[in-house]
Amino acid sequence: MSSAPIKILLVEDDIDECNRYKVISDKRSDINLVAVTNSSTKAIEYLKYYKPDAVILDLELNKGEGSGFEFIENMAKQSVTKRPNIVVTTNVCSDSVYDFCHKNKIDFIFYKKQVNYSQEKILNTLLLLSGYENEKTVEYEVDEKVEEDKIIDKINKELELIGISSHLQGKKYLCDAIYFVIKNDARDTKISIIQHLVGKYKKSNSTISRAMQNAILHAWRISSLEDLTTHYTARINYETGVPTPTELIYYYADKIKKEV
Repeated sequence: MSSAPIKILLVEDDIDECNRYKVISDKRSDINLVAVTNSSTKAIEYLKYYKPDAVILDLELNKGEGSGFEFIENMAKQSVTKRPNIVVTTNVCSDSVYDFCHKNKIDFIFYKKQVNYSQEKILNTLLLLSGYENEKTVEYEVDEKVEEDKIIDKINKELELIGISSHLQGKKYLCDAIYFVIKNDARDTKISIIQHLVGKYKKSNSTISRAMQNAILHAWRISSLEDLTTHYTARINYETGVPTPTELIYYYADKIKKEV
């Protein structure tokens, strides 16, 4: 078993229950409660963002939004390469609940009304299950289109943080160039960034290069120095005061590859 704490996502609508998990987690070094929510929709977002090792899932969520059933069904549609261990907690003890959980390969079910129910027991169960994580098969294959959308969305958000917004013609070229480098490591490929862009957009080399440089100049002209120095930390030539398109493209390609 790994010495690193297991990352746990808690999906629960009972405030007292959540607080008990937090108290236990704060006292233990083998558990990291990365996120808590009473929303099945938000839980899916957290699943993709935090990539937890385990999920504690309340099926009902009567005081929250959605249900644990919805979370389980939506989780099956997500592009993840490693399925987290899932422990379900519920007040409903029925054959239909058991059949649903069994069909969806839930690892364990705890009924909240049983005599020996406790948050400590659930956490210990997850720790025990984590010892077998290397034997678990991959549940879902990565959907390449979903992965592409995720990276492009990240690129767009990073560019917008420094003032390169969608109305600038050069933004789409910069975004595409960054994605090209991330996926192909353009330093080694026989096709250069500009050749890729010229071939895709059927524009001249000078038109594309000028549009990218203008987008950068626009951002450095309208954005605050604080925003620029916070979100773009690469060294800039002091004579020009702005990065070249190539410098900016490789900076964000390297940054985003480390984050996705």
